[in-house]
Amino acid sequence: MAQRSILITGCSTGIGHCCALGLKEEGWMVFATARRDEDLQDLASKGLIPLYLDYRDETSITKAVETLTEKTGGGLDALFNNGAYGQPGAVEDLPTSALREQFESNVFGWHELTRQVIPLMRQQGHGRIIQCSSVLGMAALPFRGAYNSSKFALEGLTDTLRLELHGSGIQVSLIEPGPITSRFRATAFKKLKEHIDMDRSVHAAKYQKRLARGVSDDKDRFELGPEAVLAKLNHALNAPKAKARYYVTVPTYFIGYAKRILSTTMLDRILRANGD
Repeated sequence: MAQRSILITGCSTGIGHCCALGLKEEGWMVFATARRDEDLQDLASKGLIPLYLDYRDETSITKAVETLTEKTGGGLDALFNNGAYGQPGAVEDLPTSALREQFESNVFGWHELTRQVIPLMRQQGHGRIIQCSSVLGMAALPFRGAYNSSKFALEGLTDTLRLELHGSGIQVSLIEPGPITSRFRATAFKKLKEHIDMDRSVHAAKYQKRLARGVSDDKDRFELGPEAVLAKLNHALNAPKAKARYYVTVPTYFIGYAKRILSTTMLDRILRANGD
């Protein structure tokens, strides 16, 4: 049996790093992307095939796909879109430029990479496309408008893609994690300071509260390690019929259930209480 190949983005840390190493151990040919040279070197030292890819740079996407096509002889069995970040801040404080930057990284780049990979999968008659979304692609929390909206957009695109690829041999899935151990929080607070004028905001007190929480070492009580995502990814890759959605962590299961049984008013109360 020929070695199966997968392209995983955002592999420098967290979910991407864990999944890349996990699938390599299971015999996959893993193309692992990152942006920094030191991260690419680290991935190579661990037996992965490193590729430079920046979702904001279409040229880098094209070059990455060309390289993996050469190495696989023209095919690719699976794509796991994972690399992303969260821009915090109240919607009224959020510069449009910051929102545009969020969509470039979390939506437009994913879309471009997926578009370039689909012809390879169509030609071979099979493939798996897995998108790492979030519980915040299902329900919004305060002060996460940029990230919420990018994940809502991703879910809409992915649901549409799944319908359009029916019968092609290409299966499409969403993985929707809640809190996962990673550098995600640290990156988010860096972006908060970069783009939000907290001192001039009517929400200044809430920002200070969030900053204090952000530098804390306390784990979220529902936080899981990235191995929890790897388990769902394995099912999406190997099941004869992959699920459309995979929930990870208690908050995702709760939100999925609550949206079916609670009114919008009741759900809003819960989300406000957990978002402030």
